[in-house]
Amino acid sequence: MTTTKTTMSDEVHVGLPLDEPAAEPGCGVCAALDRQRAGAAETGNFSRVSDCNVEIRNHSTGHRGRQ
Repeated sequence: MTTTKTTMSDEVHVGLPLDEPAAEPGCGVCAALDRQRAGAAETGNFSRVSDCNVEIRNHSTGHRGRQ
């Protein structure tokens, strides 16, 4: 005979959200994403704000070592 678990799983621990990433000065892609993020925030589209934050954060990895 098998026993079926009928209790809930352990609690979920959610961390604090990441800080908003800064656009790299002089980067056109970062500037465009920053403008999109600002427009989304003005209209209350916080899902798009989050998307822009992810795109800026991921895009900015290409800036390392650039000087």
